[in-house]
Amino acid sequence: MTAPVFVVEDFGAAGAGEFVLDGPEGRHAVSVKRLRPGEAVVLTDGAGRWAEGEVVAAEGKDRLVVSLKGVVEEPAEAPRITVVQALPKGDRGELAVETMTETGVDAIVPWAASRCITQWKGERGLKALAKWRATAREAGKQSRRVRFPEVADAATSKQVAALIADADFAAVLHESGDTPLATAELPAQGEIVLVVGPEGGVSPEELALFEEAGARPYRLGRTVLRTSTAGTAAAALLLGRTGRWS
Repeated sequence: MTAPVFVVEDFGAAGAGEFVLDGPEGRHAVSVKRLRPGEAVVLTDGAGRWAEGEVVAAEGKDRLVVSLKGVVEEPAEAPRITVVQALPKGDRGELAVETMTETGVDAIVPWAASRCITQWKGERGLKALAKWRATAREAGKQSRRVRFPEVADAATSKQVAALIADADFAAVLHESGDTPLATAELPAQGEIVLVVGPEGGVSPEELALFEEAGARPYRLGRTVLRTSTAGTAAAALLLGRTGRWS
């Protein structure tokens, strides 16, 4: 088991030496994890900067003093994988974010597809987005990542098309696809964009818009996956094929 991961907002000028972890993360380390002197930890800003450390002292209920070995920068993975995730019903959105984060997706774009039953509007939309971002953060910690996936603002279909146009490879996961994603020609570098539709499917108008922008429809296999699991399955396939899991 690797060392537990805790998030810091900013390392500042910290290098090798002592660092104080306090606030909610410090409370979790001291009062929940009950870490003690001599135990190993990893601190990260969630954006690639991280440091291995050893607990020096646990003070009070929310203050952990850590001796750092030095802050380092983890390079971004290549190719970068972005999943455009149509808004699922209920809490299945958080499930999708959690499993995609654990798998290794680099960015998640919530998509308000025309056939989505769930629509993010006003205060409700802001709360839902905050939940997705909190889920990505917690899943990143749990899976020992030091670079958490970016969760973008909710996108319209036109905004998704613009994202596709800038990608080096883009695919819409759809049962109409004649080509398996497992045989698609993939770039070694750059940006891969996967589009996952809602329970009601991607509309013909959206398919045409995305195809014009450069995304062909591909299928995963013989079965149709739920929107909350398709992105994870497709990302795992691509992570293996691009060598990121080698």
